[in-house]
Parts: sequence; structure tokens; C-alpha cells
Amino acid sequence: MNFRGSIQPAAPGFQIAPMVDIVFLLLIFFLVTWNFSRNETELEVKVPKAREGKETRRAVGEVILNIKSDGTVVMNRRSMDSAALLETLTKIVSLYPDQAVILRADESTDYRHVVDVLDACRRANIWNVAFATSRQQ
Repeated sequence: MNFRGSIQPAAPGFQIAPMVDIVFLLLIFFLVTWNFSRNETELEVKVPKAREGKETRRAVGEVILNIKSDGTVVMNRRSMDSAALLETLTKIVSLYPDQAVILRADESTDYRHVVDVLDACRRANIWNVAFATSRQQ
């Protein structure tokens, strides 16, 4: 008796399950990357225009302080008062002593609000402060 028959191997077909897994992983990767790469320019802050202003490439880990027209300071999509801002900036400087800060003040913001943020930066020992402008068209 011959129990071993001639078994024909099945022809390899297109496997859909691994392809679906790969597509979902790529989708998750791009969604997470997009979420982390969103910048702070989506706030209602309209920075003043400058003739020599130019768009710069964003650095990883840069600190952007948005000052709205009513004087509210927003950092990482959170509104902060002066005490919380000073505490946060002090923590950042303790970790990264040469950390740069970019100020994005609305064009209708009173100058005293900008000076208050500059004072907080100085008290936290931040010396590298830049002002954001937009390009004139």
C-alpha cells in the first residue's frame, strides 16, 4: 500500500494580509510624522511683513513663543502666564543651555507684551532670541 500520493504543491498566490499590514503601518507612520511636524504657524498670529524676511527651515526642537494680539503667550499650543513661561524656559535652559527661542508676535500686539516675553527670556538666561517675520509679496 502506498499512502503517499503525489501531492502537487499549490501555486503561490498573492498574499493580501501582509500587504494590508504594511499599508496600515505606513499610514500610521505618516500620520504620526505629520502630527509631529505641524508647526506653530497655524495659530491666529499674523506676523509683520519685512522686505528682507525669508522662510527658514525649521530646526528640530526649536522653541516658538507666539504672542497673540491680546498679549496671550502660547507655547506648544498652550496658553501661559508669565510665571509658567519663566518656569518652562528655565527648565529648557537647564537641559539645553544654548537653546534658541523664536518670537512670533502678532502685528497688532502692544510692544509691552513683547518686552515682557523678552524679560522672561533674559531671566531664564536665554540669549539666542529671534523674531519671526513673513516675506513681503
